[in-house]
Amino acid sequence: MGILLPDPGLVFWTALSFLTLLFILTKFAWKPMLGALKARDEHIQGALNDAERAKEELQKMEETRLEMLESTKAEKDKLIKEAQEIKAQIVAEAKDVAQAEGAKIIEQARKQIERERESAIIDLRKQVGLLSIEIAEKILKEQMKDEEKQKALVNQNLDEINFN
Repeated sequence: MGILLPDPGLVFWTALSFLTLLFILTKFAWKPMLGALKARDEHIQGALNDAERAKEELQKMEETRLEMLESTKAEKDKLIKEAQEIKAQIVAEAKDVAQAEGAKIIEQARKQIERERESAIIDLRKQVGLLSIEIAEKILKEQMKDEEKQKALVNQNLDEINFN
């Protein structure tokens, strides 16, 4: 037989060996390999699904974080606004109190000035009265040196007095 022509016995035994090997591999190796590949495929798919779920949860957590951040920022802005309003209210109240106290102090100062002015006027009147009495006394002493003038003055005053 030639090199290029196969021997029918060799072809038969080779085919039989191949088919036997194929049957054995199919029975004992192919199914477990397919099962392992299928299990691996399922495991990979499960890991991908888990990764997808984790990604979705991460997105939800990020959204929640952003919402919380916005909420916190809004709360902070609200607190700052309230603090500014309270500050403005306290400043306004302090201003009102200061103005009221200033007006009260000014009014007290005016009253004290008025009292001191009245006191000064009374004191001035007393001094003027005392000076007038001293001047009148000196004038009367000078005029009353003469006895006739004294009698004339007494008579004049008696005439002016109206006895009822």
